[in-house]
Amino acid sequence: MAHITETSLRAMLGRGRLLPDPFPIGTGDKLTPAAADFLKQRNIAIRRSERGSLDDHSRIPVGVSNRHVHLAPRHVEALFGVRYELQPRRELSQKGQFAARETVALVGPKGEIPEVRILGPARGETQVEISRTDGYRLGVQPPVRLSGDIRGTPGITLIGTAGTVVLSEGLIVARNHLHLSPEEAKRLQVAQGDRLMLRTTGDRPVIFAEVIARVNPRFSLDFHIDTDEANSSFLNNGDNVTLIGVNGKLRDSAWGEPS
Repeated sequence: MAHITETSLRAMLGRGRLLPDPFPIGTGDKLTPAAADFLKQRNIAIRRSERGSLDDHSRIPVGVSNRHVHLAPRHVEALFGVRYELQPRRELSQKGQFAARETVALVGPKGEIPEVRILGPARGETQVEISRTDGYRLGVQPPVRLSGDIRGTPGITLIGTAGTVVLSEGLIVARNHLHLSPEEAKRLQVAQGDRLMLRTTGDRPVIFAEVIARVNPRFSLDFHIDTDEANSSFLNNGDNVTLIGVNGKLRDSAWGEPS
């Protein structure tokens, strides 16, 4: 099952690929409204098929995550005004999540990064995700953590249009992970918290070890990496990787039992 967004379609065009006309949508595939409008604006028809979509079922799509911020409701108001609500700019691959129109500036001991995108909706605690390269620019050294694990992490200053927030903790380099629905986890024979080995293709194949599986009914299949990882492995949004091992055991084939 694929989750087709406007971002993934634009990524295909950005790599010089033509979008097929009609565009094939397989059984179980999810086409976001923004992606449907994107195809309609280009007069590309949609063809429903029972045989599958563009990508073979054995492939896992890649989502490259640039620096971004998740805000708690109190910090949305502190940065943008009382009773302010984030305004969606575009949908993301995960259900119910969006890139907001609003941005903030990040200020560290040695530098500043302007116009950092906020992702919505608001969540329980504010969290800032950057790459290690961003850390050099800001003068900070955040640890590699899974999203939500911010206890004991460094802080950072956020500047919005209506105010400033100084965090005492919440700055991380996000650990790469794989989002899956329970159905996708069953198909791939993995469980919540499993440590996965994913392999890229191309002229410089790379193996990502210790990728954490995160299973939730709200999730769609997506391998999340940051820009440093994407650049070093020649990966872009919409590329694919293959599952080759689980919990330290290589599989005989991409979809066989662990050996």
